[in-house]
Amino acid sequence: MKLAGLKSLESAHDDSIWATTWVPATETRPSLLLTGSLDETVRLWKADDDVVLDHTNTGHSLGVVSVAAHPSGVIAASASLDSFVRVFDVDSNSTIATLEAPPSESWQMQFHPKGTMLAVAGGSSTSIKVWDTATWQLAASLQIPRPESSKPNDKIATKKFVLSVAWSPDGRRLACGSMDGTISVFDVARAKFLHHLEGHLMPVRSLIYSPNDPRVLFSGSDDAHIHMYDAEGKSLIGSMSGHSSWVLSIDASPDGGAIASGSSDKTVKLWDLSMRAAVQSMTNHSDMVWGVAFRPPGGAGVRACRLASVSDDKSISLYDYS
Repeated sequence: MKLAGLKSLESAHDDSIWATTWVPATETRPSLLLTGSLDETVRLWKADDDVVLDHTNTGHSLGVVSVAAHPSGVIAASASLDSFVRVFDVDSNSTIATLEAPPSESWQMQFHPKGTMLAVAGGSSTSIKVWDTATWQLAASLQIPRPESSKPNDKIATKKFVLSVAWSPDGRRLACGSMDGTISVFDVARAKFLHHLEGHLMPVRSLIYSPNDPRVLFSGSDDAHIHMYDAEGKSLIGSMSGHSSWVLSIDASPDGGAIASGSSDKTVKLWDLSMRAAVQSMTNHSDMVWGVAFRPPGGAGVRACRLASVSDDKSISLYDYS
């Protein structure tokens, strides 16, 4: 397996790009690349062999920290430091819903695999907020339990600040990563906390389940490691190291055979999961790489699996994965 650098677009935004994801193809258009920036905008890009701006969405008054795309490809969401999540129609840019959270309580987001819910990492609320996408009402607030040894006046909220969230491919589990390095796993149907996964010593900024196995969860942390867990059996399967600084973003390839990661060491790495080792390091960016995302399969005329990365250097890079 390998990555081949395809195209880089400099100055894709006016400020650091902190978030990216792919919007799935629909019957009327191919998949689009969605990016969110500290310049307060969300942009959509036609990103096959080139990177061409489709349109720019505004609506936030502070920087955008996360973006998410509904599996239908029709709607998407952006979360900002202005405390709002904006849900919008991808093609028309019309606002469908505005979800309000207290200051800085919306971080990473992900839609349920069937699109029925949107999970939002809840920052210092030490919870995951789950919104019903039919009504845009709050369906659940999954609270991370306070350790038995802690007292109410402990600074537990700071340590448990929730940064990242991921759905299992079957939609039965939600995992969230916190500032203290712990990962919490919930049974969504019962709104029940199941257990913690431990092993990281620093903030867990990114989580992704294996597309092939709903038990396997990957995490990226400021401790520069990527961990592979059996999220049901509560066990650490493996730990992969190779970055020289924080791991800011990870994503799993659609075939389930590889992980891509972006780091504050300015590199994008490709990890072979059968070897549990980095097999390639890409140096397209000149600053921290905040987001990596594999394009989902499907869509007319799609010739290759594609990876995108975004950075503090305001650029987007595309790679072919084979």
